[in-house]
Amino acid sequence: MPKRDATLAALGANVRRQREARQLTQEKLAERAGLDPTYISGIERGLRNPGIKNVARLARALGLTTAALCKGVEA
Repeated sequence: MPKRDATLAALGANVRRQREARQLTQEKLAERAGLDPTYISGIERGLRNPGIKNVARLARALGLTTAALCKGVEA
């Protein structure tokens, strides 16, 4: 099992919190963002390091700015 990076874990927690607040499944968020559900799962678990374009796609799919989705995420 790979060690979770604190930055990726914080971003993943934000994605999950925002997704759940909107009562979206990972599948529905993936569909809205044009991404694969397994990729969303990996991001939420802090195992994937999404590029800025994918972070922006997730933010847009959640109705947020990229900055709002990344709030509290420290490098």
